[in-house]
Amino acid sequence: MAYLEAIGIDLWVSRRDSGAGAAADHAAGASAVTEHASSASAAAADPAPSPGETAARWEALRSEVLLCTRCPLHLTRTQGVFGVGPRRADWLVIGEAPGAEEDRRGEPFVGVAGQLLDAMLRAIGLDRRTNVYIANVLKSRPPGNRDPRPEEVAACLPYLVRQIALLQPKIMLAVGRIAAQNLLATSVPLGRLRGQVHRFGELNTPLVVTYHPAYLLRTPADKRKAWEDLKFARSVYQQLGQGALTDGNRS
Repeated sequence: MAYLEAIGIDLWVSRRDSGAGAAADHAAGASAVTEHASSASAAAADPAPSPGETAARWEALRSEVLLCTRCPLHLTRTQGVFGVGPRRADWLVIGEAPGAEEDRRGEPFVGVAGQLLDAMLRAIGLDRRTNVYIANVLKSRPPGNRDPRPEEVAACLPYLVRQIALLQPKIMLAVGRIAAQNLLATSVPLGRLRGQVHRFGELNTPLVVTYHPAYLLRTPADKRKAWEDLKFARSVYQQLGQGALTDGNRS
C-alpha cells in the first residue's frame, strides 16, 4: 500500500477482504501472446559461457558504449549511459533515452521520472539493485530531450540487442511509446500495444508495454492504467515460471 501511495494510486478494498488485497492483484486474467517479430532480433548467446567470459563481454560492450562515435550525439553528450542492475536479472526494463540528469550521472532513470519508475517497480517487488536491469534504446542524450531520430536509433539499437543477448531476461517491460515502437519495429500507438504479450528477438522473450513515467507525471490520471500493466507483466512472469503462458489478450 505504501508503494501504491508513492505512485499516487488509491486501492479500495472491502473491510472483510482487506487482508486479501495482495491476492486480488493476481487476478489479471489470461495472458496474451501476440507474435510480433522485431526487426532488431537478439542474437542468442554462446552456449554456457563461463562467468569470466560473460563478465568480459559485459565490460567490452560497456567500453564500446562509453567510447561510441557512431552518431553525432557523442558530440553533445556528457557521457554514454550504459545501464544499471544485476547482470543476471530476470526482468529488463527499457526506456527511450537518457535525460539531463542521466547524462550527468551516467545512470538511466535517476531524475524525477526515475523516482516514479522505482516506486512502480517496487510495487511489484522489483529493485534496480537486486532483481531488475534497466537500460535505454539510446545510450546518449538527444539535445533538449527531443525524440530520437531514426538514424540515431539505428546506430544505437545494436548495443541494446547485445545487452539483451548477454542478460537473457525472462521478461521485458518497455516504458513509453518510443521504446515500444522501436523494439517492436512498429508505428502502432502505445494504447494499442498495451495489454498484450509481444515477442522480441530470436529468443522470443515476452515483452509487455506500459507508459513512460515522465508521461505519468504529466498525466497522473493514467497511473491506474500503468498499475494494471504492471500487474499484467507480473502475472506473465509468474506464468512463465509455471509453464502456463497462453495465447489471447488480457481479460
